[in-house]
Amino acid sequence: MIEQNAIKKIRLIIILIIFLSLLGYALFNIYIWFRDNQKSNKIMENIYQMDLISEDENEQDSIVVQNEEEIYDNDIYWNFIKMPLIDVNLNNLLSINDDTIGWLKLSGTNINYPFVQTKDNTFYLNHDFYKQSNRGGWVFLDYRNDSNLDDVNNIIYAHGRANGTMFGSLKNILSNDWLNNPENYTVLVSSAKQNTLWQVFSVYKILNTNDYIKTSFNSSEEINDFLQMLIKRSSFNFKTTVNENDKILTLSTCYNDNVKVVLHAKLIKKSL
Repeated sequence: MIEQNAIKKIRLIIILIIFLSLLGYALFNIYIWFRDNQKSNKIMENIYQMDLISEDENEQDSIVVQNEEEIYDNDIYWNFIKMPLIDVNLNNLLSINDDTIGWLKLSGTNINYPFVQTKDNTFYLNHDFYKQSNRGGWVFLDYRNDSNLDDVNNIIYAHGRANGTMFGSLKNILSNDWLNNPENYTVLVSSAKQNTLWQVFSVYKILNTNDYIKTSFNSSEEINDFLQMLIKRSSFNFKTTVNENDKILTLSTCYNDNVKVVLHAKLIKKSL
């Protein structure tokens, strides 16, 4: 009997140790999460205080990107091309991080960040704009893409943070509030080479897959098949056509461990 009680006590002690270890691990991760959020927020606060963003002063010299597709007189496209481009002074950002490529702003979300690019797609998953360790990561361009966003499919990633930072607000694009406001259907980018405006044509959630982050194509037919896949996949009909002559911007983040949230937009206007 005494031996059985001793065994029970040992089991209880083991269970208690396991429980306390798991609790300690959970609390530690919560602490890291809040610490990294504070670090990221402080970085953006410092960047915003630099007052780097303005309207492009050379708006009259911008180029409207026209393809052979038919654009109707009442198409919302005509409203979008009247929107002013943004111009961001990247010099201060480059002095902080020489990986800086440009600035990204998506209407109707909190996405209003400088973005970077390095030699792989892993470093900025756990490093911030100061290149310091941070689980919140940063916004980054796929290493395979041309830094001038001249590829057929230009892909930008970031973590979908629960507090809405980085690409945490990208999930807004699936809400009725976002979709019912056509003013949200634009992405503005400012880079060292040029300032650009992109029109959204597809948004969706999807189980983890790599088929939409393709960066190289062998033929116009392959490009068109790819673009049609993106349009058919969309959760909303933007009534916008794309073809092999278009440049595409893709924003991608995690919705949860098994699902991604994705947005695709086509280039419709750029500065000289």
